[in-house]
Amino acid sequence: MTDRVRIAIDGMGGDYAPQNIVSGAIQAASEFDVHILLVGMKDQLQAELSKHSATGQCIEIIDATEIIAMDEQATSAVRKKKNSSLRIAVDLAANGEAGGFISAGNTGAIYATVKLNIGSLPGVDRLPLATLFPYPEGRSIVLDVGANVDCKPHHLVEFALMGSVYAEEILDIPSPRVGLLSIGEEEAKGNDLTKETFQLLKTSNLNFIGNIDAHAIYHGRADVVVCDGFVGNVALKVSESLIETIFQLLQPQMDSSLGRMLTKYFDYSEYGGAPLLGAKVPSFVCHGRSTPKAIKNAIRVAMEFCRHNVNERISKKLAMSNEQ
Repeated sequence: MTDRVRIAIDGMGGDYAPQNIVSGAIQAASEFDVHILLVGMKDQLQAELSKHSATGQCIEIIDATEIIAMDEQATSAVRKKKNSSLRIAVDLAANGEAGGFISAGNTGAIYATVKLNIGSLPGVDRLPLATLFPYPEGRSIVLDVGANVDCKPHHLVEFALMGSVYAEEILDIPSPRVGLLSIGEEEAKGNDLTKETFQLLKTSNLNFIGNIDAHAIYHGRADVVVCDGFVGNVALKVSESLIETIFQLLQPQMDSSLGRMLTKYFDYSEYGGAPLLGAKVPSFVCHGRSTPKAIKNAIRVAMEFCRHNVNERISKKLAMSNEQ
């Protein structure tokens, strides 16, 4: 039997917490070899657990007396609410009591707390959010999708390196193709950020294939697509809205096989959470509207991240890159 991975989860974070968080944690505990530290208001978490048959599963409740709301100002909330479920869950990871951390709560507060309390791997300046965009034959990693709206060229190079390791270890893609998201494929296209980043990526040891247009993401042109968080978040939100609209338009005519096919490719809950790559302890941000299935899959991906030693691989590649 493998060593059981311990994952700390913010039980009060998200639009449908604690119900969906608890339900997803129970599903994960029943399917995976994992020990879950469920952090939140003890009475509420126990009340949710009592609705399920969770006897014998490795779920431990850690009490927290405060909640950071989805619409709170991030830095103020992090500073004032030191007994929040988010802060305590992060501290469990920072102190080595958990091998990974997950929250579906306030993204800004998650980023700030992870950056301050867990910290970054050596050589990592920014923590990008990485998410998966599907195409018919597979999935591409796009980063950053919202954690860092203002970036410098060397930040995007770091993102490309970390995304490449994630693609190799979690998606099993050897020598992943790295594309730079721009307004055209030509080297001269783009703004100052993309033009300068292009030159740095061209001389890196990554499998850089050049600029790609936004439409090429869904064609699978690149395995890793890098951009600043402003551009990435717009691309993500437009994609999510378009997919929801397509589902609504097709629903009256949709048969079960078509529905399963579309769900396979476009249902975010299949992929779980988005990692904040470069954090010293694997940290994942889930959609605020996460379903129990999404939470379960976020736990699965966090376990894979730990067992594949992704952070060690990132640290080694960063060290090699800095030696060049």
